[in-house]
Amino acid sequence: MTIAGIRRGDMARGASAAIALAVTAAALASCGGASHAPVDRPVGVTHQAARPVPGAAGVEPSAIRRPAAESGKVDPSITRHSEDGGKTVNLTLDDGPNPVWTPRFLDLLEKHKAKAVFCVLGPAAKANPELLGRIVDAGHRLCDHSVHHDTAMDKKPVDYQTQEILDAKDMIDQASGGRRIWYYRAPGGAFTPESRQVAADHGMRPLGWNVDPSDYQRPGVDTIVTRVQEQLAKGPTVLMHDGGGDREQSFQALEKLLTWFDEQGYHYSFPQA
Repeated sequence: MTIAGIRRGDMARGASAAIALAVTAAALASCGGASHAPVDRPVGVTHQAARPVPGAAGVEPSAIRRPAAESGKVDPSITRHSEDGGKTVNLTLDDGPNPVWTPRFLDLLEKHKAKAVFCVLGPAAKANPELLGRIVDAGHRLCDHSVHHDTAMDKKPVDYQTQEILDAKDMIDQASGGRRIWYYRAPGGAFTPESRQVAADHGMRPLGWNVDPSDYQRPGVDTIVTRVQEQLAKGPTVLMHDGGGDREQSFQALEKLLTWFDEQGYHYSFPQA
């Protein structure tokens, strides 16, 4: 065989090998054989401006909303018990931060050396970043309370629930400079197994309550106080509000309750995370 013939044979074999490799790569891609690394969203990035219609084509699947890199393994069951033993109370304050009420609540808690969990709404956190810093710096804890406070979230598609939780987390992360968000509380307790798992996958323990005096309805200061005192037998986690409207009754009731807690020998704890 001539040298030219040998070269032509080598070229043909090379072309055949290249075609085979291309066919193999295409087959792997069509079968899902290509590797896709998890993509974490940067802290502070929010999807609020481009919110898809729930259930419509193009809604981001919940599987793509990857856990934050810093998240550890978190129990997806709803927590209501104290981290500490003994005679404890876990104070939780919802629907803030509010520029009028939250500073007053923080001053009151400081006076009694009491700690609380602040369950904050994403837009309120975004509007009041300095209050988030003050909350954390005082030794309190943050809780994600969703974007829109939709108490019917459990009736909506999982993608909608996911976006409510994670968009709020993005806003809180940005406003707080990435401070830890310990819990997720569904508005009105509208948890689902899927929403609890989404929260846990992103480092937030689902947070319930034992005591609900319905202070947001403004039934009267003494009524709020009595309801808390009577319901404490159910457990230590108390639900009250520092946002969502006029919170004068809530403030005055908590002022009386903190004095009573001190007199009764309660100490302040946090829910198990």
